[in-house]
Amino acid sequence: MTASHGPAQPADADAAGVNPGTHRLVPRAPAISWWMLLLTTVAILMTSVDHQILPAVLPEVSQEFGLSPEQAGLINSVYFAGLVAGGIVFGYLSDRIGSGYRRTWTWNIAMLLAIIGGALTFGLAGSFLAFLLLRIPMGISRGGSEPVNVAIVAEWWPKEHRGFAVGVHHTGFPIGQFLAGALIAMVLGSGNWATAFLVIPLLGIPIIIGQAFLGRRRNQATLYRKIEEKGQTPPLPELTDRSAAGLWGPVREALRHANVRWAVVLCFLFLWGEAGVVTFLTTQFKGIGMETSQAILVSGASGLTGWIGQVVWGTLSDRLGRKFSIAFLILGWTGTLLAMILIHDVMTAWIILLAWGLFRNAPFPVVYALLVDSVPRAAGTALGIMIGVALGVSGIFASAVSGVVITHLGFTWHYVILAAICLLGFIPLARITETVRVARRDIPDAPRTA
Repeated sequence: MTASHGPAQPADADAAGVNPGTHRLVPRAPAISWWMLLLTTVAILMTSVDHQILPAVLPEVSQEFGLSPEQAGLINSVYFAGLVAGGIVFGYLSDRIGSGYRRTWTWNIAMLLAIIGGALTFGLAGSFLAFLLLRIPMGISRGGSEPVNVAIVAEWWPKEHRGFAVGVHHTGFPIGQFLAGALIAMVLGSGNWATAFLVIPLLGIPIIIGQAFLGRRRNQATLYRKIEEKGQTPPLPELTDRSAAGLWGPVREALRHANVRWAVVLCFLFLWGEAGVVTFLTTQFKGIGMETSQAILVSGASGLTGWIGQVVWGTLSDRLGRKFSIAFLILGWTGTLLAMILIHDVMTAWIILLAWGLFRNAPFPVVYALLVDSVPRAAGTALGIMIGVALGVSGIFASAVSGVVITHLGFTWHYVILAAICLLGFIPLARITETVRVARRDIPDAPRTA
């Protein structure tokens, strides 16, 4: 089945990398789109919880295995190495196997790795080496599931509301950041540290079953028909498409577009800033007199407001444009990072971190929507490259550099430098081409749909 374009979209829009955008603030979509959004949001929540487990149990792991700080750091390095590989490989495979409903197959394999890794960590991690090796499939799954998950939600929503859908889907991250501590504490109450890794199978198995049921060709065909009946634009010109450009075709197609290359740089800068902040928040708070438990609680405050920025700016990017939204978020990041210099007690910490939460996670869904707009036929590869390279490389280096800065220059210069890194984001942003039609000035605006 080939879906014809609705009235808001010219026939060559996919080739031109243009999203029609919308003048509406309240999204309209068929019920299947909403069910897919719920499923993928819970999947991202699971990914977020998975990311929080190791820091939560690392003291117990280090004590049981008698690890030095260097060995404990190696665990995280191995995990991030797997993350880089998983993001690139699974993003690529999802384009080779096929877009649309076929992405469900790739995504379920990536999720299955986390489920198996979590179960084996609970049952078999009786030594440091076994635990270390089991971090590899967990990292591969973490890196591999996210780009495919983003591509899935983008391909099951009307094109006009792509920013909204990806933004809502990404609320799983801040919600997961907030809920992780409670979930892990609840599981640990009935066992040792290894029990915490059972959270992943408990969340993941129902998600895989739900995706296998929902992500079918029949459901996608029904969805596209309903989207056209509403006078909107199907997210893909066809239900599914597999790259026929040879082994490296998806990679060449993704990297050929300047938006992909510059988006990797842009997200790397944001993620560098994020890693620099979160790694040392508890240390900073303990330095101003907070108890450890209080410092841990307050450090997660941004998760309470993180979902707001993602939904608001994902939605507004469909109307005001991806570039305008990102520019505003760069300024918001810069201002709140500099405000962290002023944290001197519990109250100021709560206020400033809640403010940071409005910006912290918001750039990523906007950039993801930009990438799917730009290279719809190689969306998985583009997202995988960005997530794997930007997240992986920033995770490897950012914390180490921030540690050196804090040791020798203190927290004030630490935040000044992180704010400067965020401001550098205007350089790649200037090289990015706007993809939302209603926000562009170089092409005529499309007629509004009812």
